[in-house]
Amino acid sequence: MNVEHPPLAELHKIIIPPLHIKLGLVKNLVKAMDKNGPAIKYLHEKFPRLSVAKIKKVVFVEPQIKQLFRDPKFEKILRSKEKKVWEVFYEVSTNFLWNCKAENYKDLVKDMLALF
Repeated sequence: MNVEHPPLAELHKIIIPPLHIKLGLVKNLVKAMDKNGPAIKYLHEKFPRLSVAKIKKVVFVEPQIKQLFRDPKFEKILRSKEKKVWEVFYEVSTNFLWNCKAENYKDLVKDMLALF
């Protein structure tokens, strides 16, 4: 809240854009990965323009996330826990955070929250 001016909208009516949610989820996912594991090394190979520091601090953009969604090799490299979280993140991203919402989107979000 600003000291000089009243808020333009009520705080409970402000919706965070889906892209920001997705970027935050990717950040949490990559932070939870083993920093010396094969998945982090693969991310560095996949995105050579990103420095190791940026990958470890998780500085990704939407096109890079979409590339990872389409990359079957990335999913094969993930360890079992990482793979479960990645699969749930993919389901939530494609069935809830994009233009269409699946009928079971609440269940998808609950599953994701349980794994995060």
